Amino acid sequence: MKRIFCLILILAAIRMSAQPVSLLPRPQKYKETKGVLVWNSSTPLTVSSVKEIPEAGAHQNEAYTLSVTQKGVRIQAVTDEGVFRAEQTLAQLQMLKKIPCCEITDWAAFSVRGFMQDVGRSYISLEELKTEIDLLSRFKVNVFHWHLTENQAWRLESKRYPQLTAAGNMTRHAGRFYTQEEARELVQFCKERHVMLIPELDMPGHSAAFVRAFGCDMQSPEGMAILRDLLEEACEVFREVPYLHIGTDEVRIQNPEFIPAMVKHVREQGLKVVSWNPGADYKAGEIDMTQMWGYRGKVTEGVPAIDCRLHYINHFDHFADIIALYTSTIGREKEEDKVKGTVLCVWNDRQLPSEKDIVAQNSLYPCMLAAAERAWLGGGWQYFDKNGTILPPEGTEEHTAFVNFESRMLWHKEKTFAHEPFPYVRQTHQHWNITQAFPNGGDLNAVFPPEKELKQEYQWEGKTYTVGQATGAGIYLRHVWGNNMVACYYPDPLPDHTAYAYTWVYSPKAQEAGLMVEFQNYSRSEKDWPAPQGCWDTKGSRIWLNDVEILPPVWTTQIQDGVDNETLLGNENASARKPVPVTLRKGWNKVLLKLPVGQFNTDKVRLVKWMFCCTFVTPDGRAALDGITYYTKKK
Repeated sequence: MKRIFCLILILAAIRMSAQPVSLLPRPQKYKETKGVLVWNSSTPLTVSSVKEIPEAGAHQNEAYTLSVTQKGVRIQAVTDEGVFRAEQTLAQLQMLKKIPCCEITDWAAFSVRGFMQDVGRSYISLEELKTEIDLLSRFKVNVFHWHLTENQAWRLESKRYPQLTAAGNMTRHAGRFYTQEEARELVQFCKERHVMLIPELDMPGHSAAFVRAFGCDMQSPEGMAILRDLLEEACEVFREVPYLHIGTDEVRIQNPEFIPAMVKHVREQGLKVVSWNPGADYKAGEIDMTQMWGYRGKVTEGVPAIDCRLHYINHFDHFADIIALYTSTIGREKEEDKVKGTVLCVWNDRQLPSEKDIVAQNSLYPCMLAAAERAWLGGGWQYFDKNGTILPPEGTEEHTAFVNFESRMLWHKEKTFAHEPFPYVRQTHQHWNITQAFPNGGDLNAVFPPEKELKQEYQWEGKTYTVGQATGAGIYLRHVWGNNMVACYYPDPLPDHTAYAYTWVYSPKAQEAGLMVEFQNYSRSEKDWPAPQGCWDTKGSRIWLNDVEILPPVWTTQIQDGVDNETLLGNENASARKPVPVTLRKGWNKVLLKLPVGQFNTDKVRLVKWMFCCTFVTPDGRAALDGITYYTKKK
């Protein structure tokens, strides 16, 4: 039976590897035929409509077939949207010098595959938003959730109430907002790419900017009257989109008439309504769609739902979380027919230096490519909170699938995203030894046996401490949301412990390299203090290469008396700085990491990430360092 299972995995790997490296998302069905097509401007391309594509079943709207022969290309689809999706697949094939002749039948497993930018907190230029939407639409991302209002600012122009976007009523990026003409322009830009724009006017919470402008609460009679005017104006601006999002999360509903009145008013303008869950409570018919967030988000019976639970990438690291994102199902068990897809959210409570930092430090493109493929293909092996961020063992279907995805993603990093922030590098070849954690009694400087000698087993104070293995450039020992939510390396991590991770790196020559390293990936939604100068973090983490300690960079954020959301994140995150320059000797190189942790929540860092990121990269940090091999044992 075991041999049969292994054969199945081998055949699955062959099927995936037979597909051209460029195709992302991977098509539902791909069959390579004989020959190649050299594409040029005179290559025949025929497009025709069909009533249905039988293999797509109920998923006809975006379904298509694409046939490549030595004579030309034929596309068939049920809708114009399906034709557009086929054209994106063809565009990826055209990036190859020679297109393998093939037959593709493809469709979307989920109808919502999107991302959200919080421009209420941090204004993002229309040009940057267009860049993101255009690039991601090439990978069949079809929803852009535009979070336009927050405590910091109301970013959508109102001609009836111009004070709403006055600079004096904004606390961040004062005076920056989108005119109604720009909003209409972005709607049209999205439509041309078959992307559904969902604008959000958050109410009645997250509304300090509204209160500053009008001097009244949204739930008051005066506030509700103003909101009705604003909703009428916004619905006219967004006349060509199907939904308006009204927020309703993280607020006490004091006026029970508020939510029903706002939903009714939006519907009277001809738009459907989306609302967060947890948020206001609805029954079937009282809302058109919910968007589940946090861990407690639930499907409302009889109401379609978007799954954003645990998909807030502003809390993600760059390497471990993408594994959970890719291997996870969308929707928990028994939610298959109720969940319409997923949206990855970028919340920037903490201000970043630039809009490109928002892309880089949130690892927007790698995360979205992982989500785009999973939402297009469907499937997955467990929900995000089950096996979590650990890369499955080699030889498993999950491992094979992620390695295959990683290869295709990195191909597009070089081809499609060459001029965009893309902090991900290859990690599936990287292996670590990780010790059981030693109790440090709250002393983060306590020294344990691995600092003196590397072994596979240690004796300490009458107990045996063993060594296990993990794969990847980034490893969570305990997840930011806790292991009761997301599984990580330690099944039951405890505070006040010290772990060690080590690996052997074989280099065929002496060479200069970069080292991407961090021990606390700072969330873009937290008021975390930076590390003291001369320290990697507030936990006492350390790293040695060939027994020589590697010191941290000079931190650009200097904090004396605390930090708030307006204190810019500087170079705290590895994606915001150059890699540490290091020299690898020819032959074996020893890498040792010391990983202490005290309490999991402190007065300086609310969400302590017991983790590490460590990988050798090219000196410019663009790619993993080629030609080296990571071993758990010195051979």
